[in-house]
Amino acid sequence: MKSGSGDKNNLFIAKKASLLSINKIKRLLTVQGVIRHFLKIAIDITQSDSGSFVLFNPNTGFLDIEASFGLKRRAKKTKLRVGEGITGWVATSGKPLRIDDVSKDWRYVSIDPRIRSELAVPIEWQSTIVGVLNVDSHEKSHYKPQHEKQLETIASEAAQWLSYAWEIEKLRQQAKQLSTLIEIGRTIVSQEDLEKTLEGVVRNAVFFMNANKGKLFLLNREKSELLLIASYDSNKEDIKKEKMIISLSESIFGVVVKKCKPLAIQDIHEESLMHCPEFALENEMVSFLAVPLVFGKECQGLLAIFTATPHRFSNSQIQLLQTLADLSAVALAKARLLERIVQTEENLREGERLLSLGLLAAEIAHEIRNPLTVIHMLLHSLKMRIKEDPVSQRDLEILEKKMSQLNRIVDQVLVIGRSTEPALEAMKVEDIIDDVLLLSRHKLAGQRIEVQTKISPLLPNLKADRAQVEQAVLNLILNAIQAMEEGGMLEIIAELQHNDAEPYLAIRVKDTGSGMTQAEIEDIFVPFLTRKKEGTGLGLAIVQKIMENHRGKVEVHSTLGQGSTFSLLFPLLD
Repeated sequence: MKSGSGDKNNLFIAKKASLLSINKIKRLLTVQGVIRHFLKIAIDITQSDSGSFVLFNPNTGFLDIEASFGLKRRAKKTKLRVGEGITGWVATSGKPLRIDDVSKDWRYVSIDPRIRSELAVPIEWQSTIVGVLNVDSHEKSHYKPQHEKQLETIASEAAQWLSYAWEIEKLRQQAKQLSTLIEIGRTIVSQEDLEKTLEGVVRNAVFFMNANKGKLFLLNREKSELLLIASYDSNKEDIKKEKMIISLSESIFGVVVKKCKPLAIQDIHEESLMHCPEFALENEMVSFLAVPLVFGKECQGLLAIFTATPHRFSNSQIQLLQTLADLSAVALAKARLLERIVQTEENLREGERLLSLGLLAAEIAHEIRNPLTVIHMLLHSLKMRIKEDPVSQRDLEILEKKMSQLNRIVDQVLVIGRSTEPALEAMKVEDIIDDVLLLSRHKLAGQRIEVQTKISPLLPNLKADRAQVEQAVLNLILNAIQAMEEGGMLEIIAELQHNDAEPYLAIRVKDTGSGMTQAEIEDIFVPFLTRKKEGTGLGLAIVQKIMENHRGKVEVHSTLGQGSTFSLLFPLLD
């Protein structure tokens, strides 16, 4: 029985030892575990009262105490420069240092008044000093040469295990990064909300880079300004959307966008950078990294992160942020493509509707025109026969007037139904405006509308179909007259305009009428749709058709209650 009991105890002890070994190995697979493990061994073997494990921080240039035993609390916050104190001297020289009486050594920086003697050895890896292992004693002359050799051996072993832990930490980080990149990729593929996707990218960028803030900017259509689309602050749980617009010409961000290359700055508070608007609100931040959002060899914006402590960004970190930026660019391109597809589908449906309506209208117009011609001829014959009867004569004149009105409507419908290639000729814009105003002078005067014209000097000749241009301008003037029932001011302007660096000759018709809502503006060019008591809804549709024939466009600016401005933009042909 005793033998069996002894076997069980031995088995229990063996299992416990095995578990302890496994736990020790687990500890040695983390950087902090390695540091604490070897520091404890160093203190035990040298029979010291305290000790510290110090590593060089390349971002700040300081020696940071990563772990300590037996020291007072305030000692852990001590930061020494390379070359400062006994620790700094060892880090600089790469040689061990044994001090029998610290009070007599000029290099000693007191961090604990109880310390009387100190032993420090460098931690070296691949011919580079990465830190210092210190042990302290409350007794003078405590350390002997054998302690120095023992501590050097421990430091060498610690350096080896540190390299393993750093590599494992790097692999863990890469695994997390890969997992998140895959997740972001899935989000982009199944993307429903671009804004949330971009916010997720910025949040992950801050998390992976151990940063404090992240921001994503996109270029505006004119490519002159950056608009803040998504931001994340690790110190704020409840994030309010920021509004920020940054001019490329006044910003260091412009360097990233124009050169399409990453930019890292270790200290944004340098005097030469203080004027930059993107740094003005980042008083608590120190370092900065920005990478371009590139898709199709074109820069779309940038992704930037900020850290609250000085940081030198490694190539792997820059590559990681660039990968996140590339994913953002893909998400953006996908969203824009979906938007174009939806818009194209809507345009196709609208085009099919208008085509069917146009064909139907043209067919009806043709059917109406023949009987109208016969009726007109009969009216003319009747008019000749009953000259003596003034009442009948007046009735016939009214009928004839209405017949002419019907004919004009038929002509307008047929204009919409067919595509007329313009007969181009060179002409002066002022001549066109004068002729159209001459035609409409009675209507304008009858409705108490004052007319002003502003023709820019040295305007080039307009190469266009004169009849079609006159028709377009006349339709806009008639539309303005209808908008100013109580009278007002009609202004006709001719000038040059540049859109996206392309020159246009602009003819503007500006009224002081009732104006329109945005919803009304969106529907004004739809044929047969009108909100006026009298009208066919064809006038502005014809204007748009004429401008399409001339490869031009119509721009509308209107404010409800303040009037409207219609601009005919004719491209200046060579």
